[in-house]
Amino acid sequence: LGTTIYGNHVSKAKWLALIPVIGGVCLASLKELDFAWSALISAMLANLMAAFRANENKRLMDTPGLKDRIGTVGNQFALTMILSTFVMLPIWLLTEASKWGQFVDTFKASKILQGNLITSGLFFYIYNELSTLTIKKTSATTQSVANTAKRVIVIVGVALVLKESLDPMKLLGCAIGIGGVFLYSIVK
Repeated sequence: LGTTIYGNHVSKAKWLALIPVIGGVCLASLKELDFAWSALISAMLANLMAAFRANENKRLMDTPGLKDRIGTVGNQFALTMILSTFVMLPIWLLTEASKWGQFVDTFKASKILQGNLITSGLFFYIYNELSTLTIKKTSATTQSVANTAKRVIVIVGVALVLKESLDPMKLLGCAIGIGGVFLYSIVK
């Protein structure tokens, strides 16, 4: 996306370093063929929108005089989230607003839901703000590769927490993916 739409240049060495990253994730996920197509399509759309957001944030950061107008990258991220809320509001009104009362009742009745929702919201906000700070220091592509590394680490972490066995193919895929991210980080 960064190269085709935004005209960013990525070196041939970095392109080649993406092969083990993508291949490792594919290999680690190979046996996970029981999935819902709607979930796959939603995840792909979410990744596409995240790539747009990252590239737009990077383009905005490079805009002369922006820092004088809005201050820090944290402020830029906050503004992005506010604008995103306004963009999504009509979609929410059309699809989910009728369930708002039921959600409020459930939220009031469940202390666990309150804690989990507030905690996950805060962590998600912090994660995405740190992601935006990463883009400022690197590039949208580098941030995307780091996000892929996160997925590989999540595969291993979830397997350990849930005490699932990690078959050799999944471990090999994770190792290749993490190795690819390391390779990407050292090539120019």
